[in-house]
Amino acid sequence: MSKSWFIIANPIAGNGKFSKRWKEIQQVLNSKNLDYSFVFTQFSKHEIELVQNAIQQGFRNIISVGGDGTLHNVVNGVMMQRYVNSSDITIAVLPMGTGNDWIKTYNISKNIPKAIDSILKRKTILQDIGKIETETGVVSYFNNVAGLGYDGYIAKKLQEVKKLGALSYLIAGFYEFLFYKKSAFKILINHKITTPVCLMIIVSICKFSGGGMQFSEKVNPNDGLFDITVVKNLTLFDLILNIRKLYNGKITEHPKVATYQTNEIRIIPQNSNTYIQGDGELIGIGSTTFSIVEKGVRFVIASF
Repeated sequence: MSKSWFIIANPIAGNGKFSKRWKEIQQVLNSKNLDYSFVFTQFSKHEIELVQNAIQQGFRNIISVGGDGTLHNVVNGVMMQRYVNSSDITIAVLPMGTGNDWIKTYNISKNIPKAIDSILKRKTILQDIGKIETETGVVSYFNNVAGLGYDGYIAKKLQEVKKLGALSYLIAGFYEFLFYKKSAFKILINHKITTPVCLMIIVSICKFSGGGMQFSEKVNPNDGLFDITVVKNLTLFDLILNIRKLYNGKITEHPKVATYQTNEIRIIPQNSNTYIQGDGELIGIGSTTFSIVEKGVRFVIASF
């Protein structure tokens, strides 16, 4: 078993700034005498294959260089491999993406030297991981936030404006709100069934999504429970009036928002073309079951 770090870097992350920042990363890593190997991704979801190969070769420490999508694929590689327990793998992040939402929960710095210092200090947490299973047979994992309805619809549409950074989530959100039609859902949760007409259903492990929005105020990433937020029939005026609450977690107090905690939830949309997203990545469509893998992966977090 190697104690070296295996770095997986996404060269299209960072809106064209990758080359410059990668040079800085290597300079800092070398100056800190960190033992590492690295590889660049070459196609979509290549991280999954690279992680599985690295683990088979004996690596147990992985650094994800990129954004939330890169980390999402790295986590999926860890969860899908069968060589070791997923909790035996440690993942660190050097953020270089658009939203960088997962790092906000743990105060991981976008400053490269500071982020690398956190890796060297090796303060870690065993975090829960979410599992997504769709009616079409798709299985995927997420480490931050997943959702159905408008949330999934935005994940599909976001690629057109993603280069605008975190602001792109807000722009895409308000623009596409004009075209999205709310749908009825059948939700099976805690042995009860609800059938709301709603905008979206958010399934959270960590706190932030959508470029810093908070749809759950008091999440605990390793309590074995999802924080579920059902955003009902909100209007565009409601969203504009409550824009501040979207970023401080207080949106959960709105009368058109309901919250729950559970370790499993089954969601059946009336509209079969309802999109599902995990960590901002489009997963599939249709009916979906979300379940939790308790303390599934160990992550390096900031010392605070």
